[in-house]
Amino acid sequence: MIDTSFPLVELHRHLDGNVRLETVLELGLKYCLPLPATDLEGLRPFVQITEPQPGLLDFFEKFRWPMAILKDMDAVRRIAYENVEDADREGMAYIELRFSPWFMAETNHLDPAAVVEAVVDGVQAGERDFGVKANIIGILSRTYGVEVVWKELDALLTQKEHIVALDLAGDEINFPAQLFADHFAKGRNAGWQITVHAGEVDGPESVWQALRDLKAVRIGHATHALEDPALVDYLLEHKIGIEVSLTSNVQTSVVESYAAHPLREFLRLGLLATLNTDDPGISGIDLHHEYEVAAPAAGLSQEMIRLTQRNALKVAFLSPKEKLALVDARK
Repeated sequence: MIDTSFPLVELHRHLDGNVRLETVLELGLKYCLPLPATDLEGLRPFVQITEPQPGLLDFFEKFRWPMAILKDMDAVRRIAYENVEDADREGMAYIELRFSPWFMAETNHLDPAAVVEAVVDGVQAGERDFGVKANIIGILSRTYGVEVVWKELDALLTQKEHIVALDLAGDEINFPAQLFADHFAKGRNAGWQITVHAGEVDGPESVWQALRDLKAVRIGHATHALEDPALVDYLLEHKIGIEVSLTSNVQTSVVESYAAHPLREFLRLGLLATLNTDDPGISGIDLHHEYEVAAPAAGLSQEMIRLTQRNALKVAFLSPKEKLALVDARK
């Protein structure tokens, strides 16, 4: 269970993977899109996971309609705003929301820089209205290739003062992290922290590249990290945060089941593992589900669950003063 005396924090949530089903339906009808259904329950299986998928690419197919409704900047701004409102509804004190501007822009040929500006506007409006502290992480989508990713980085840099970190997501097998070392050097020069999707589908070498070539201080997923004891030692020594998403990993068949997930072993070894939702709009979950359903199913004791909550604040992209303020607010 969630410890309500301590701040609830989420570090790995894709705002473009958290589009409300109601919003997909409303904007789909508004824009006269050829939706596969015109009621929520009919639309649900086309947007949300109802059974485990064979892999990540099958999971990504669920993004078709959530991205199709992003016809203009008002829609983009709304999605960002509703993400902060959702965090408030879930009782969060702090959330880090990440997004790929190229991915959000692609379907309707939007300007990626305008997408970034609209996301910033929406998140900031949500902060003002709901009192949840929210930081933004920009994603570079490796699947588009090196040259397009330069354009995506340029779009993110137009709002660099409103972004705290840079992430790399997408196909880690065919587009290894080392291809993007120069992109991430530029991101670090902009003052951003670095977190990287790695070791989710590919093995430990993917994590090593994220650490050595991109200088990541946090790793998204790291599901295969335990296969390399030297890597585990490095993660421990350098206090690298691990952003675990239990339900997502089950739904994408990265692991066979909650019980087969390495999170329990991560915590037993002392790794700074945290609980996150990844793409909750696609997965049909919220953060409470991960704490109250997924974590126990993965074999975590109440003490371990509490530890993930504390780890999240420990490795959050916040200053020590900001972290202390969140703790003090709960007293």
